[in-house]
Amino acid sequence: MNFPERFSDLPEYAFPRLRTLLDHHQPGGEVIHMTIGAPMHDFPAWVTDVITENAAGFKGYPPNEGSPELRSAITDWIDRRYGVSMDPDTNVMALNGTREGLYNAAMALCPEQKNGEKPAILCPNPFYQVYMVASLSVRAEPVFVSATAATGHLPNYSGLPKDVLNRTVAAYICSPANPQGAIASRDYWVELIQLAETYDFRIFADECYSEIYRDTAPTGVLTVAQELGVDPERITLFNSLSKRSNLAGLRSGLIAGGPETIKKVKQLRNYAGAPLPLPLQAAAAKVWADEAHVVENRALYQEKYTIADEVFAGVQGYMAPEAGFFLWLPVENGEETTLRLWQETGVRVLPGAYLSQGDPGQNPGEQFIRVAMVAPKTELRQGLITLRDCIYS
Repeated sequence: MNFPERFSDLPEYAFPRLRTLLDHHQPGGEVIHMTIGAPMHDFPAWVTDVITENAAGFKGYPPNEGSPELRSAITDWIDRRYGVSMDPDTNVMALNGTREGLYNAAMALCPEQKNGEKPAILCPNPFYQVYMVASLSVRAEPVFVSATAATGHLPNYSGLPKDVLNRTVAAYICSPANPQGAIASRDYWVELIQLAETYDFRIFADECYSEIYRDTAPTGVLTVAQELGVDPERITLFNSLSKRSNLAGLRSGLIAGGPETIKKVKQLRNYAGAPLPLPLQAAAAKVWADEAHVVENRALYQEKYTIADEVFAGVQGYMAPEAGFFLWLPVENGEETTLRLWQETGVRVLPGAYLSQGDPGQNPGEQFIRVAMVAPKTELRQGLITLRDCIYS
């Protein structure tokens, strides 16, 4: 039996690859997990009450695009957060997590050719792995653009050759960035939007970490696009409750964009989507409408930023993240350091190269490890101190 070759060259996914690296070695101490960005703070206690109250909804098929209540809650949040008014019927759609939307946006919106050539989709490097798979699925070339200290840990798409930009159909951008925690400034968004208008491509803005930050809320692409009077079809926004509200398992995400954009994505989802069950949609609507728990959640992460800054004070190359909940720590070799940490201390982190593309010596994540700051504060502090003393002493 034959199998397709379109995904035959995919590297092993980051976490199975990590298990291959570590699991046949014994940990050198009590295990502290700092690999996966799975939020551990409490979600609002009333979420389970809302699900129970609406449990009868499990009997019915949920609406593909999200219930009117959920879509209205999403557009109200967008208005509060970005100062942008959107129509809940034509400008947004509920997602079963943002990964679905980030994938299906490429499937629904990217053309088969551009200017008679194979299309290109721009991806930051390091990157969220779905960007690459979505690009390959539509027979586009994923073009990986390094996001390093030299570029403010955000990709410099303007520096690409014109022949690449002339066939670019979309650009993924994550702000705040995973894993570096860098924030796209208003000037960065302006430059990217102008580039997209010049070369006629779409911007897929992944802002899933937008509500976890130190002091000032990150500027959103929708805000800047409105100020510039950009065609609403140019910008597609993605966000979710996973990080904002510690509800990764609820699978409530959003996609927002121009009416034609949402129409195309909605049509694909009619055939291939998996909408959120109605009781979960009811809970999600309540969560999108509430900000009090978000403020509390953010304060917990701000305390963790302080812990990290204290632990790594004086460590050469330490970069305090602006937002998000990862540390992107410099090391000589990320894979070797990850294995050493595990064998000597039991602290489990992720090699940066597993989140990046590039040959040895050319991979921008090769000399980094990613550390998730999701554990309770006491455990987090102990894990960071143990890590520091092992690799920086």
